[in-house]
Amino acid sequence: MATPVMMPRQGQSVESCIMGQWYKSVGEEVKEGDLLFSYETDKASFEEEAKEEGTLLAVFFEEGEEVPVLTNVAVIGKAGEPVDEYAPGSEAATAAQEETKTEQKEESPNVVEFDVEENESGKRVRISPLAKNMAEKMGIDIQSIKGSGPRGRIIARDVESAAKPTQKPVQKPTEKPQPETRAAAPKAQVLQTGADFEEKSIPNIRKLIATAMHQSLQNSAQLTHHLSADARQLQKLRKKYKKAYTEGTVSQNVTINDLVCFAVIRALEKFPQVNTHYLGDKMKWFKKVHLGLAVDTDRGLMVPTLQNADDLSITGLSFQLQQLATQARSGNVNPDLLSPAAASFTVSNLGNYGVEVFTPVINLPQTAILGVCTIVPRPKEIENGVYAFVPMIGLSLTYNHQALDGGEATRFLAEIKNQIENLSV
Repeated sequence: MATPVMMPRQGQSVESCIMGQWYKSVGEEVKEGDLLFSYETDKASFEEEAKEEGTLLAVFFEEGEEVPVLTNVAVIGKAGEPVDEYAPGSEAATAAQEETKTEQKEESPNVVEFDVEENESGKRVRISPLAKNMAEKMGIDIQSIKGSGPRGRIIARDVESAAKPTQKPVQKPTEKPQPETRAAAPKAQVLQTGADFEEKSIPNIRKLIATAMHQSLQNSAQLTHHLSADARQLQKLRKKYKKAYTEGTVSQNVTINDLVCFAVIRALEKFPQVNTHYLGDKMKWFKKVHLGLAVDTDRGLMVPTLQNADDLSITGLSFQLQQLATQARSGNVNPDLLSPAAASFTVSNLGNYGVEVFTPVINLPQTAILGVCTIVPRPKEIENGVYAFVPMIGLSLTYNHQALDGGEATRFLAEIKNQIENLSV
């Protein structure tokens, strides 16, 4: 019997995907595990494997078409089998699609379980995907961890607590670094050429980013305040963690950006009015800090969200931010985490590029975004009448003046400065 191939649902917030490249042609033999086609959400790209063996009997969508999730895109079966009943819009295809949607709604999107064996009998362990990844990288047996989450679920902080302080890092700085997998940039189609120019199509991702940026500036009253913080404590802590990582006493090579994000989280806890979404006639106040991190990728700017970032230690925060950035660059990040509504506040760091001042654009409906600039030496009074050049890190806070007054925004930015200059982790 022929088997339909559906467009997968990548995340609960994704309703449609853009069809990418077909790796198999109609009439071609397909083995289980063969790549069938690629597809992309608003910012992430994926590849679908064949789950059945047979012949590719039909393809219902071409490259570049927008396809609703859980819609039949192809059929695999034996040569000569009918395929009309699987075509999108047919009664049978519609019924199957609705049945699949119902099944997915009944599943809890927030609880993932993994089966593990203990002795001769099977034991079911409740653990979040993020905690499982952390445990695997740190070499911790999840069966030895007591979960503190709902119904005994193991969460990230439980893995951190179980980690030994003498644990060796997975890869020391002296070892040859492994190349990072990066998703290929979308190819632009040449539409017109001339003696001195080429006119190219804009990739779907660039269109979506352009629309989001335009809507952000059009639908909010954005204002940016700039301030510098003494970076000596940051640099001191960075050296401390780098040395500890080299010696193998900590598992993460904590960066300046990790330390800044840690300080931002502490500041947001003191200024909950910034940890909000502005929704026109109302505001959503978050009890947890869901931190968005702007990541530069070959496919364009992505802002994945680290949820419950306020629960993490500095090493846990560093690990999870690194994981998010890697997933974003490789194109396999959870699309739900790329939604601007997933984060309560965003940090965008251009310090590595040497940028001294810039104006970040808010990811609506968030109320504000922090731009982190490079560290430069500036004159500062270090005691009465004595000045010296001190490393200062630039901070640029863009906020929605509809949601925050200038005084509130200034006090929040000053608190970030205070946290950075007095950071103790």
